[in-house]
Amino acid sequence: MAETKTTTETADRGSRKHRKGVVLSKSGDKSIVVRFERRRPHPKYGKVMRQFKKYHVHDERNEAKVGDLAEIAECRPMSRLKHWRLVAVTPAAEGAQKA
Repeated sequence: MAETKTTTETADRGSRKHRKGVVLSKSGDKSIVVRFERRRPHPKYGKVMRQFKKYHVHDERNEAKVGDLAEIAECRPMSRLKHWRLVAVTPAAEGAQKA
């Protein structure tokens, strides 16, 4: 007999990761580097530690600038490093960028 997948199995398979981070640099045409910050307690001591990770992101319209808040989503590999695409950009405050 043929087995059918339940709706929960197909929903899990199609889900993709989303992150929000700050644009660190424009690494080339249609490419940016986004830094994602994660806070978690130290396993032994309990102090909240900040961990950072950089993602290389595909920016199709070259709309992100350094310092902007970017929302990114996982996608198919576009190059050796780029496995994420830009979803939305929130511009940084003008005063914060000058300081």
